Amino acid sequence: MTARPVLIVDAANVVGSVPDGWWRDRKGAAERLRDRLAERHFDEEVVLVVEGAARDVESVPGVRVESASGSGDDLIVELAAAHADRPCTVVTADRELRERVRAYGAECVGPRTVRPV
Repeated sequence: MTARPVLIVDAANVVGSVPDGWWRDRKGAAERLRDRLAERHFDEEVVLVVEGAARDVESVPGVRVESASGSGDDLIVELAAAHADRPCTVVTADRELRERVRAYGAECVGPRTVRPV
């Protein structure tokens, strides 16, 4: 039996990919993303990484929220490293972050994968 894949979503990067006023309510924008993710039926374990003003977003069935006490990117790298023993995909457009998680075998996809434009 193969391990269940994990999908790690960079909330700040995905939310920031569409200029829809998210900066006025960062927590609300992260909650809307979390809820959209929860509505979809992923085969993967879904982990949403939040930071800053969105740090108080809570998990819901289907989406585990991880709050970064510091850098969200650093937490995403830690999670990718922790899941190096199974298929892992990171959702971000951040080039530097993509390079960092690829070092642990993670695949990378862009924000459009989880957020309609």
